[in-house]
Amino acid sequence: MVHLWVRAEQRPNEERVGLMPEGAAALIAQGFRVTIEESPARAVPLQPYLEAGCERAPFASWPQAPADAIIFGLKELPADGTPLTHRHILFGHAYKGQPDGPALLARFKAGGGALYDLESLVDETGRRVAAFGYWAGFAGAGVTVKAWAAQQAGGICPPVARFADQQAMVAELTRDLAGRKPGALIIGALGRVGRGAGDLLEALGLPVTRWDMAETESGGPFPEILSHELFFNCILARPGCPVFVPQAALAGPRKLTAIGDIACDPGSAYNPVPVYDRATDWAAPVIRVHAEPRLDVMAIDNLPSLLPVEASEDFASQLLPHLMTLNAPETGVWARAKAEFDRFTG
Repeated sequence: MVHLWVRAEQRPNEERVGLMPEGAAALIAQGFRVTIEESPARAVPLQPYLEAGCERAPFASWPQAPADAIIFGLKELPADGTPLTHRHILFGHAYKGQPDGPALLARFKAGGGALYDLESLVDETGRRVAAFGYWAGFAGAGVTVKAWAAQQAGGICPPVARFADQQAMVAELTRDLAGRKPGALIIGALGRVGRGAGDLLEALGLPVTRWDMAETESGGPFPEILSHELFFNCILARPGCPVFVPQAALAGPRKLTAIGDIACDPGSAYNPVPVYDRATDWAAPVIRVHAEPRLDVMAIDNLPSLLPVEASEDFASQLLPHLMTLNAPETGVWARAKAEFDRFTG
């Protein structure tokens, strides 16, 4: 019997969950055992999980879970250095040169556990089978528009908090814009993230230029980016990625005053927006990287949590068919994720 232990997220401002109550019921009907931790923040209440047949566990009790349990969460574990003895499903951010990756992998190696990184759950063609990208794009575009509006009023983006739903976000941003229509350029417009960003901007009635691989294959420079008020990077950093906004653009003439680096890879050597050096957060959503002419960068790395219910429902529906195959972890997406883990820890 597969025992899936859904841990409570321990990161501040993280309300998402990767399994909905109806998904838990489907797993249980297939013979799975599902444990759900209590959480002070999860966007989905505990009671529907219990009614679906899940077992209840105290908050953050996963280290004491049975040895055969598979611990399922989304964001990072507490960075306390303890060895990791279980199999874990989470976004590890450990394989692309991120600074915290080696420490996480060392903890798995020390404890004999294993990581099924959600970024490494891919089909036969290498495409991710489940992602939060659409809602990252939607929310990230929203925060960047909010930053631009605050900037036009002479200030800087105030703290943000979760929205009740996407309609509430659009309504608030419409008020912020007060009829202004900044032009925006999206790179990666054909992907999940870019589509989410584009839909938010369209909902606000803003003019949008959409670029993808064909428009960036020249390698740059890209002066068109500087001729838009808003720019959104929606592609993952990887070797050979062009630089979209170089340091030299900061002091030069430009209309660009707000960047939404939704891909958010400031720690990567391949960062295509190398004008900032750290992620932002809900309390301080932007970094002002140049005073005059102003340029603010939004680089929040848990954007879908601003719309936690929609984001959780969407992600969970994508992932559930693959969770149903956890009784055969040596095959399919789980085997490919384990092989990636072994490649970095072997």
